[in-house]
Amino acid sequence: MSNRKSTRNAQGGGSIRKRKDGRWEARYTTGRDPGTGKQVQKSVYGATQKEVRQKLQQATTAIDEGIFMEPSKMTVGNWLDLWMDEYTGNVKDTTARSYKDNIRLHIKPALGAVPLQRLSPHTIQGFYNNLAENGHAMQKGQKNNAPAGLSAKSIRNIHAIFHKALKQALLVGYLKTNPTEGCILPRAEKKEMKIFQEDEVAAFMKAVEDHKNKALYLTKLFTGMRRGEVLGLTWDCVDFASGSILINKQLQRERIKGGQLRLVPLKNDKQRRVTPPDTVFQLLREHKCKQSETRLLVGPVWANKGLVFTNDVGGFLDADAVYKAYKRLLANNGLPDIRMHDLRHTAATLMLQNGDDIKTVQEALGHHTAAFTLDVYGHVTEKMKRYSADRMEAFINSVQKGG
Repeated sequence: MSNRKSTRNAQGGGSIRKRKDGRWEARYTTGRDPGTGKQVQKSVYGATQKEVRQKLQQATTAIDEGIFMEPSKMTVGNWLDLWMDEYTGNVKDTTARSYKDNIRLHIKPALGAVPLQRLSPHTIQGFYNNLAENGHAMQKGQKNNAPAGLSAKSIRNIHAIFHKALKQALLVGYLKTNPTEGCILPRAEKKEMKIFQEDEVAAFMKAVEDHKNKALYLTKLFTGMRRGEVLGLTWDCVDFASGSILINKQLQRERIKGGQLRLVPLKNDKQRRVTPPDTVFQLLREHKCKQSETRLLVGPVWANKGLVFTNDVGGFLDADAVYKAYKRLLANNGLPDIRMHDLRHTAATLMLQNGDDIKTVQEALGHHTAAFTLDVYGHVTEKMKRYSADRMEAFINSVQKGG
């Protein structure tokens, strides 16, 4: 009997070598040709041995787990399914749901049947262009006269997901290049910011005086909290003694049919402690007293979630219902038809007008950087210009008198 070792690689096996051109190559076995019985081998390439070893490990693991598919047979839809199942385990649930929604609603219907290796920048560019013209799927609650095309921001979000998925296909050797790299994306246009002017703030405060959501709307107006943040605020985060509020979570709805509302922790760089004016705490004290009275009347069915703003039985408030009530309030009182999110913009503008610096406003709003805050609120109102001129005039006068 011969003692010669077999040089054949087992299915999923692989080897690494350095090529004459300086690149590293890893060859691995995907199986056997059913006609000839010979091993079928594929290669992955990289600039370093470590890079190639990682690619080889990913490919051979896929073979061992039975999820490997010949690149020539794989469609865009096949790869997106595989990518979601195997390569997105480190993202948050809300992010994963966003990926799935955009893949299901937009990418798969247009490109799912295209062979992955035949995907080209031109094909993807046409897909993006079509989204801009006619990409809005009619969904529950959408108005019939809504724009047919998706916004530039939505298309950029879809591109980010698709780019990430195809980048992974490149890393594991299914693609030689990432075809999304050559695409031109629509420019996201800045929408004109709408806010309440000072006299409108006064009119709004008067309009909400007897409204059931008075404390909610005014807390949002004078803190700049996002809607999900104010709806997810709990009493343990309201410190009456120090006069501060900890913003560390928000209320979100699951992105599935009949999705449930739940509290979701904010990322560390979004968590913050704000110090609102005393008026806010006076509102919250009054609101807490009313809530305690309601809780006694409702009795054992009270949800007891510790929420600051609740429905009639202590449960989560529905964001859509809160928004519709806000819009009715504006219409019934002849106030400008601005979004509820614009209360946040109004808060930021009021902070700046009253002398807060950009860094303070950034921290209050939970922006990642002061540069972003400056980009959004860098416009200088006429009142701020007048304040600046008055301060400079006062300085000049003081210098002259001193001289």
